[in-house]
Amino acid sequence: MYYSRHIEPVIERIAKRKPVLVLTGARQVGKSTMLKEVYNHLNYVALNRPLVRQSAVENPSLFFEANKPPVIVDEIQKAAELFDYIKDIVDEDKTKGQFYLTGSQSMKLMKNVSDSLAGRAGIVRLLGLSMRELDGVKCRKPFVPTMKHLQAMQGECKGFDYHKTIGRIHKGFFPELHESPSDLHDWADYYSSYFQTYIEKDIKDVLQIQDEAAFIKFVKAVAALTGQELNYNALAEICGKDNKTVKAWLSVLESSGLVYLLEPYYNNFNKRLIKSPKLYFLDTGLACWLLGWNTPEQLVNGAMWGHIFESFVFAEVLKSYYNDGIVKPSLFYYRDKDKNEIDLLIEDGDTLYPVEIKTTSDPVKSMVKSFRCIANIPNKKVGSGAVVCLAKEVLPLTDGVWIWPVGLV
Repeated sequence: MYYSRHIEPVIERIAKRKPVLVLTGARQVGKSTMLKEVYNHLNYVALNRPLVRQSAVENPSLFFEANKPPVIVDEIQKAAELFDYIKDIVDEDKTKGQFYLTGSQSMKLMKNVSDSLAGRAGIVRLLGLSMRELDGVKCRKPFVPTMKHLQAMQGECKGFDYHKTIGRIHKGFFPELHESPSDLHDWADYYSSYFQTYIEKDIKDVLQIQDEAAFIKFVKAVAALTGQELNYNALAEICGKDNKTVKAWLSVLESSGLVYLLEPYYNNFNKRLIKSPKLYFLDTGLACWLLGWNTPEQLVNGAMWGHIFESFVFAEVLKSYYNDGIVKPSLFYYRDKDKNEIDLLIEDGDTLYPVEIKTTSDPVKSMVKSFRCIANIPNKKVGSGAVVCLAKEVLPLTDGVWIWPVGLV
């Protein structure tokens, strides 16, 4: 079963403005599937096939004679030799929408794009399926906790289903897991295969890792720190590597779309703000598998439930921005040295919208006491706030702060 992706109109819009479109995201989030579904009239070539890749590397000019644009080229980073030829083609022929390039290793991909295709390519990022996509919700607007957004979502969303939501958080959001009914054995088999493929095809090419066991330990440690402030020393100690190695490994996880580093909101008005980023593992199903939470019941009863839920909500918010074509959304968190913390700050122009993320179904006012800390930021005003949680209905919590059911994100 194919789920319509909210990013489809964005790709269509960019393809009308640019000769090259670059679609990046983690392995198996549905990049090539979507392009083949929407642009089924175009030529399609996959560079993960050895003979095709060899042809592209050894004879790039002939490669595009055999695969004339408009063309979809999957895993383009595997044949960097093609980028200069693409540049020459689009410089000679200004036609829009000639090349649709995908890649799951963004570090390699973006270096080649910036070197050869600067100004010629539009870039979009894709994550796994969103709750909106799974439920067939048409609202594509990025999440902001305003009444306008709430009304748009309430008009489409059905009633909140606790068990379905928990099941999805545990299952994760890779499209293949939702194509047909599956059980926990299928879930475990999928992630075992996924992780091994990720190491073999994405990681070894980039990092030339000699100590695979240490890297696996590192990835599990990263999953265990999801939703928490990044601590390089803790990661280095767990996997027995130095900070330089850990930073290199983490940058690859980030560039391949598995983790996101949420920067703290920083303004010179207050030098007491914490400056370390917050780490999020973007697919909760993969995080659960890595951490050994093998059933939804183990997840909600385990010590990591709050952090996994926060990671899920953050990923849903991030998807809403990526799916609108915003590759660098103004999302932050707030924490100062007095331990005042706001899970998520959304900056929209001169307005800051504070968001707390809680697993409770019955929030209390004390959960938003830190919202007062952003009231005096120069040249900024505070918009409506929200506690995104497992409540069943929208209710006011304080003046300007709403209890916000997670299904309406």
